[in-house]
Amino acid sequence: MLTLQNLNPLDDATLEELGFSWHTDNDGTKYVSDALVEVSQEEAENYYEAVNTLYDMYVQAAEYVIENDLFFEIGIPFNLVDMIKKSWENDVHWHIYGRFDLAGGIDGEDIKLIEFNADTPTGLFETALLQWALLKHNNMDEEKQFNNVYEAISNNFKRLVTLFDDISEFDERYDGWKILFSSISNNDEEEVTTKLLEQMANDAGFVTNFEFLENTHFDDDGIYDANENPYEYWFKLYPWEDIAVDEPELATTLTHIMQNQKAIILNPAYTLLFQSKGMMKILCDLFPDSPYLLKTSFEPLQGIKQVEKSVFGREGANTAIVDKNNQLVEKTDGPYDNYKKIYQEYVEFPKDVHGEKYQAGVFFAYEACGLSFRKGGEIMDNMSKFVGHVLV
Repeated sequence: MLTLQNLNPLDDATLEELGFSWHTDNDGTKYVSDALVEVSQEEAENYYEAVNTLYDMYVQAAEYVIENDLFFEIGIPFNLVDMIKKSWENDVHWHIYGRFDLAGGIDGEDIKLIEFNADTPTGLFETALLQWALLKHNNMDEEKQFNNVYEAISNNFKRLVTLFDDISEFDERYDGWKILFSSISNNDEEEVTTKLLEQMANDAGFVTNFEFLENTHFDDDGIYDANENPYEYWFKLYPWEDIAVDEPELATTLTHIMQNQKAIILNPAYTLLFQSKGMMKILCDLFPDSPYLLKTSFEPLQGIKQVEKSVFGREGANTAIVDKNNQLVEKTDGPYDNYKKIYQEYVEFPKDVHGEKYQAGVFFAYEACGLSFRKGGEIMDNMSKFVGHVLV
């Protein structure tokens, strides 16, 4: 059982001053918990080691998928395959950030991979900034957390120029390349998150601008803002699989832009391989003895409690839990039911004294860099709550 520290919550006005407008859920309950999860230094180090190991495994699994042409098996849309291959072949297509969702890690429980939100993970603003504000507001040592997300992502933007480990030469090699940041309109959370990433890139030394996705222009020669200014990089907070299905003409144009080397798109197309939950089946095949993996299959598992998920899906939608006798325990609806399914061994989340469950999330930006939690029920859906942490 995990231990919590109660705290005085930030009021709505203060949250909105920080830019955090999605503080209240549709049912009127507060999205941010008024408690922190206590995490020991050893537990934080275990999360760090697990996520770094898992990312290396994903890289090997992606190479395996590409070499063996397993795109269909893990549900990758056919019209993104060329972009995935192209982005994988060249190191300039740098993965800026992603978030691993994990069970366990608290009170001696083994850490287990639930999924990897590698393309457009939520919770960045909350993890990178809000946790610091919560500790400061409660007169707690702001350094007592596993959280250097802001610095880590800023450094990853520098690696777009330097590549790999060394970012010390960034100022010498940087020559003013520009990044355009885009999200859809009418979504405060995505706009604020995108603008936070823009600030990180700006702090790293890039020239940046923001443009809503619907006002961004594309042709075979490049990517432009509404004033027809071209950009060498484009960051989009918009899922690759949605581009493939809902915007096929854009997918074709982006393929041409990449082939013509006119712009680099962030996060890269190959992150869709990581995003696919089908990769967890590939991981199990390649790393059968990994302590971090739950048994996963493209067919229902026999004789064990399991979770059915769509290979692409968010916020717990289109998820079902089935017991060992194949009886439905819980199910959520959603828009992702047409995607291929995977079946993953069920694992319990850590609980508090009230029986509420907690899923750990660890951001990755070149290395594991920030921990936070989501609190909810059996399935972590869009009504789950954000919970910060404190090192004890």
